[in-house]
Amino acid sequence: MMVIVVENAPARLRGRLSLWLAEARAGVYVGVYGRRVRERIWEEVKLMIEDGNAVIAWAAPTDSGFAFEAIGENRRQPVDFDGLTLVKFKPMPIPVPDKAPASPAKKETGKTPA
Repeated sequence: MMVIVVENAPARLRGRLSLWLAEARAGVYVGVYGRRVRERIWEEVKLMIEDGNAVIAWAAPTDSGFAFEAIGENRRQPVDFDGLTLVKFKPMPIPVPDKAPASPAKKETGKTPA
């Protein structure tokens, strides 16, 4: 079994995936294929994802019972830890505050000098 999850994917990629896989929820595709077909589908995803991101997970003879691969910008990144694939979270980007004016603006009262 394999699962592909896409975010911000172009409509043409979503349509292409729905030809091969069942769309269980918006952006979540599932199916049962062998290695060659799975790799072919994933190559299509990598070519068509553009600015979106995607992850594929499939049953594999590993300690966890599955393997996965990701593409595109996402806070979650797979990392290998002694043969076990874990997920590393990137830190949240720190917002840069706007620069405050050097001196506060003088408030006009609307009165004319005498």
